[in-house]
Amino acid sequence: MLSKALIKRISSYKESKYRNQDKVFVVEGVKVVNELLNSSYEIETICALRQWLDDNSKSIINKTNNIIEVNEDDLKKISSFSTPNQVLAVVKTPSPKEVVFKDKLVIALDQINDPGNLGTIIRIAHWFGIEDIICSENTVDQFNPKTIQSTMGSLFRVNVSYHNLKSYLQNLPKDYPIYGAVVENGENIYEKQVQKHGIIIIGSESHGISNEILPLINNSITIPNFSINQKAESLNASIATGIIVSEFKRRG
Repeated sequence: MLSKALIKRISSYKESKYRNQDKVFVVEGVKVVNELLNSSYEIETICALRQWLDDNSKSIINKTNNIIEVNEDDLKKISSFSTPNQVLAVVKTPSPKEVVFKDKLVIALDQINDPGNLGTIIRIAHWFGIEDIICSENTVDQFNPKTIQSTMGSLFRVNVSYHNLKSYLQNLPKDYPIYGAVVENGENIYEKQVQKHGIIIIGSESHGISNEILPLINNSITIPNFSINQKAESLNASIATGIIVSEFKRRG
């Protein structure tokens, strides 16, 4: 059974302030927790219904000693979602791995604000075998509950790290391919010659790539608009990422 203190503590992790303070985050739901159990992430606590504990007794051996059986009412008290799904885990935040730039593609995100978009981009990266995502410091937290849910478990397979993006790009080797996705004045992604390695920069949903990052791009690319009179709204960040990465991989 959950104590009031534990309910309060786990509930506080809906806010990044408390996640950062305690260096933990929360994972919910059968699908995402199962992916967690198959990863190297360190689990602090598992709170679950009896049925889930019975069904997963072998999977949780040696994962954590702090396993708490809860009822549906308790699960609702600590869940971020209106309909909790059997299990919730408190996970220790890992240290980000260093990104090694060698013959591979890396995604860089500039001021992505929507947690669902970030989660989908992480999922896209996993699908296409991209190991690293670099985020600007003002990009939404990868451990936001909505982000985690949107990744469908891919969060545990992709290295996501946060940096001063301008400084990071300035410290790359000279002439390193930096591709920037822009709405106008870029080269057609379907016609431009691209390399197998480089950084693909995706800007915010509302403003695109920021003015301080634009001068650092040495390859501007655009997804052409094929709509009648070209009046379709611009693509959101995750859709644009999927199209661009798919085109790079198709040719790679």
